[in-house]
Amino acid sequence: MTVMLTSPAGMAAQGVIDQLRPMLGDRLVTSNAVREQHRAEGQVTPALPDAVAFPTSTEEVAAIVRLCAAAKVPVIPFGAGTSLEGQLEAVRGGICLDLSRMDRIIAVNAEDLDCRIEAGVTREQLNQHLRAQGLFFPLDPGANATLGGMAATRASGTNAVRYGTMREVTLGLTVVTPQGEVIRTGGRARKSSAGYDLTRVYIGSEGTLGVITELQLRLFGIPEVIASAVCQFGDLEGLVGAVTVAVQMGIPLARIEMLDEVQMGACIAYSKLEGMAAAPTLFLEFHGGPQGVTEQIEQMRGIVEEFGGGSFQFAEAAEDRNRLWKARHDAYWAARALKPGTNSITTDACVPISALASVVAETKAEAVASGLVCPIVGHVGDGNFHVMILHDPNDAKERAKAKALGASVARRAIAAGGTCTGEHGVGLGKLDYMREEHGSALPVMRALKAALDPNGIMNPGKTIPDA
Repeated sequence: MTVMLTSPAGMAAQGVIDQLRPMLGDRLVTSNAVREQHRAEGQVTPALPDAVAFPTSTEEVAAIVRLCAAAKVPVIPFGAGTSLEGQLEAVRGGICLDLSRMDRIIAVNAEDLDCRIEAGVTREQLNQHLRAQGLFFPLDPGANATLGGMAATRASGTNAVRYGTMREVTLGLTVVTPQGEVIRTGGRARKSSAGYDLTRVYIGSEGTLGVITELQLRLFGIPEVIASAVCQFGDLEGLVGAVTVAVQMGIPLARIEMLDEVQMGACIAYSKLEGMAAAPTLFLEFHGGPQGVTEQIEQMRGIVEEFGGGSFQFAEAAEDRNRLWKARHDAYWAARALKPGTNSITTDACVPISALASVVAETKAEAVASGLVCPIVGHVGDGNFHVMILHDPNDAKERAKAKALGASVARRAIAAGGTCTGEHGVGLGKLDYMREEHGSALPVMRALKAALDPNGIMNPGKTIPDA
C-alpha cells in the first residue's frame, strides 16, 4: 500500500519507500506511532521521518542508502534513541535507519582483549556475553545505549576517568558511506601510523558522514577487587576541591561521580537510599588488586578529610554496588520526579580540571538565582558535569530562563578552555555554540562534510552549523 507523505523530502521519499517495500517487507514501517517513536526526545518541532527501516545487515544498510542517495533523500541513523541533543530529529524528513536488529556479537578475541560487534548491540548485552570469560566493556553512559550510537556520539560515562571514551576504546569500524559503499577503518592493532585516522573521523560524527554498522572494540579484564563508596560533604566547594586534588595526584579511580544537594535529595526519594542526607555527595569506585585498592581508598580518604568530607560508606557486594550505581543512573528520572509535568533542558559541559571548581560554583550560583530547580551531577574526574534545568513548558518566562541558563553553562565552559558538550554531542541543541568553540576550524569541518556527503543526505541539519 502506498502512503502519501508531506515531509520536506516529499515525493522523492515516497519513491524510495515504494522501492524498499519488496526488499524489507514489514521491516519498513510508515505508521505515525512508529515514526513518532523515532523522534528526538523532548523536541517540539513537527519533524518526523517519512518511514522507519529495520535493516539486519550491513549489505541491507548499503542498499537502502544507495536508493536514498540516488533520490537525494535524507538518512537518519537510529540506535536506542537515548541521545539528548536532537540528533534523531528528521528535520527534512527521509528514512530513519533503526539498527537495533543488527545485534550480533561477531567475534570475541579473549587473548587480544578485543571484539567485533554489530552496531545494534547494547553495552549491557555485550557485558552479559563477556562475563563468563572474565572480560568487560567499561564504558557506561547510564542508559543501555547501542554501541553504534555510543560511537556516533563519542559517548563516555561514569568509567571514562579511568578507561577513556569511545574514541579510546574503538579500534576500527565498518561504515556505509553516503554513496552506499561499505568501507572498513582501523583494525585490531593497538596502534598504527598508516594513513588518515578515519576511525576517529566517524566517531562523534553523529550520523552526518556515514552509517556505522560494525565496531571493533577494546575489552578489559574484570578487576580482581571492585569497591564502591559514598562520601558526603558540607558544601559543593569542598567536594570539587577534593576531586581536583585526587585527579592531580593521579589516583587511578575507576569512577568519581558528583551529585549536588538537590540531585542527592531527589535520588534519596526516588531510589529509597537510606542513611544519607540531601548533601553534596561523591559516588566512588576503585578497581584493582587487593593491595592496590586499599592504597587508593586510603589516599582518597585522606584527601576527603582534608576538604571536610565525611566518612566512606562502602558497598563491596555486587548487589549492593549495583543498587548504588542504579541510583546514580536513575538520577535523570529522580530529578524529573522533583517537579512532575515539567520539561527539562539537560545540558552538559566539560572543562580543564583546574577550572572545575570555579565553573561549577558560578553555575550553581546562577542556577540558584534563576529560581528554577536545577540539579547538578557530573563525571567530575574528567571535568564533565551536567545541569538539568526543570521548567514549565507553558510558562514563557520560565522557558526563557531555562534557555538562558543552558546557554550560560555552555559559554562559561568554552570561556574556561573547555567544551559546550563533554559527551551528549551537538545535534540540534548545541549548534549555536559551535562557532564560539571552534571558530576558524568550522570551514574545515564543512569542507569535510561536503567532500564525504556532497548531497547532504546524512542526518542533515545537525552537528555543523551552516555558514
